[in-house]
Amino acid sequence: MRFVVACSLSAALILSGCAGRAPIKSTASLTVVDNVTGLPAPQRGDLIVGDRPSLIGPLDTINIDVFGLPDLSREVQVDASGRIAMPLIGTVDARGKTADELSRAIEAALRQHYVRDPQVTINVKSSVSQVVTVDGSVVEPGLYPVTNQMTLMRAIASAKGLSEFAKVNDVVILRTVDGKRMAGLYNIEAIRRGYYDDPAIYASDVIIVGDSPARRLFKDFVSVTPLLAAPLVAILQRTIR
Repeated sequence: MRFVVACSLSAALILSGCAGRAPIKSTASLTVVDNVTGLPAPQRGDLIVGDRPSLIGPLDTINIDVFGLPDLSREVQVDASGRIAMPLIGTVDARGKTADELSRAIEAALRQHYVRDPQVTINVKSSVSQVVTVDGSVVEPGLYPVTNQMTLMRAIASAKGLSEFAKVNDVVILRTVDGKRMAGLYNIEAIRRGYYDDPAIYASDVIIVGDSPARRLFKDFVSVTPLLAAPLVAILQRTIR
């Protein structure tokens, strides 16, 4: 396997223990405000996280409400192949659809069976397909549900935080983007200090903290860069022999 690395690194930040900690200065991604006694309160818009599509997947449980047709309204579990079964219309492919898209698909199927102006509402009761895997040097590795608010720091907090010997400069996120397997290297301490944003986490991401096979992808960068000022991203490609 070979690795094509796209680096977004600025110079490593070196902290001197002898001279004491230098004052924090503004950077491209961090603005330091002088003479402020505390954090101001957020505005209403600051409390709203941008919407991310939440897709229905195998083994999710959904509520289907067909207005005026209580016999068709029900709670169902999506089967392992991503389909649901309903009276009158048979099976419907739910996999990879949002609740609104599935509602429209069921409405179209009902129209084909002579139901006039069907109105269908879908609510996801529980989701087991929209999860992130947190592994490595965390207190409780495992699968955790993904919401619109999920970020790297929140995912690690869901896993009860870093373990005692976790390497804060060695956190890898594995993700598939447009069919390509990608990896991003992040530094928890740099995020904590505001050097760059806490990255968003999406369903099917894999987060690996600390000493694991995935960290070998970046061992050379980790050894010379104790504090990343920006994420390091790589596209993983298999070499055909």
